[in-house]
Amino acid sequence: MAKELAHHIKQDRSSAIFNAFVICFLLLLCLVILYPLWYVLIASFSDPMYVNSGCFLLYPIHASLDGYQKIISYSPLWMGYLNTIYYTVVGTAVALVLTIPAAYALSRDDMPGRRGIMFLFSFTMFFSGGIIPMFLLIKQLKIYDTVWAVVLPVGISVWNLIVCRSFFESNIPKELLEAARLDGTNDFGFFFRIVLPLSPTIITVMILFYATAQWNSFMNPLMYLQDIKKMPLQVILRNLVLAAQISNMVGDANEAAELAKMAEQLKYGIITVSALPLLLIYPFLQNYFVKGVSVGAVKG
Repeated sequence: MAKELAHHIKQDRSSAIFNAFVICFLLLLCLVILYPLWYVLIASFSDPMYVNSGCFLLYPIHASLDGYQKIISYSPLWMGYLNTIYYTVVGTAVALVLTIPAAYALSRDDMPGRRGIMFLFSFTMFFSGGIIPMFLLIKQLKIYDTVWAVVLPVGISVWNLIVCRSFFESNIPKELLEAARLDGTNDFGFFFRIVLPLSPTIITVMILFYATAQWNSFMNPLMYLQDIKKMPLQVILRNLVLAAQISNMVGDANEAAELAKMAEQLKYGIITVSALPLLLIYPFLQNYFVKGVSVGAVKG
């Protein structure tokens, strides 16, 4: 009895040491992840002199809203916000229309040539034509400097397509299709009346994935848009952080020099402004991101 008690005490002590180690490791990991985010936020409020010196900051030093005042007073910023919202809504809608039906079709065993089609989709994940052929294609399609130049090249994410296909394979039983056919329902009716109502989770996940990607889109608008009035938020903010752009914006040499000194603070303020909408929305939708990893888990 005494030996068993000593054994249990030893096990409890080992478990306590292990749990303490795991907790300390996770706290350290959280600190490593959270501090850069915290640093960006407080640097956007701190005195530019301390920000430029690269000091280790735990709280804002000589807090100032000058950087945010310059950012908010830059009128193209609001135009960029509206453009980004427009591109995000249109791009997400187009992506859903293309991805969901394609994923369902590729999940069906009776679709002729589905393995070959899936191979072609997968091939584009590893090889592409390059920037110049894509640019020439956009020009030949006559969609250069239009919303479609931003939306169509990213209309389908192959990874999202694979996730959707795996979801349909795992969650839409073949027996359901057979029963629907016995009731006289064709493939289109089965898809719209049965498959879609049973798939709100994966649809929501796709909306989040595509909307997040479109919100952060930078390279495509930069390459395929010419009119400054059509530029999204990310490009507008990139222009704002450039010293030359700041000089042109203010038009005064002394103020331009002051803003050049504030460039580092402006940079962190711009990061905060661009990420703020997603950071506010994410806590309410994080469960769907987790579901996106689980419900559409890729099978071998």
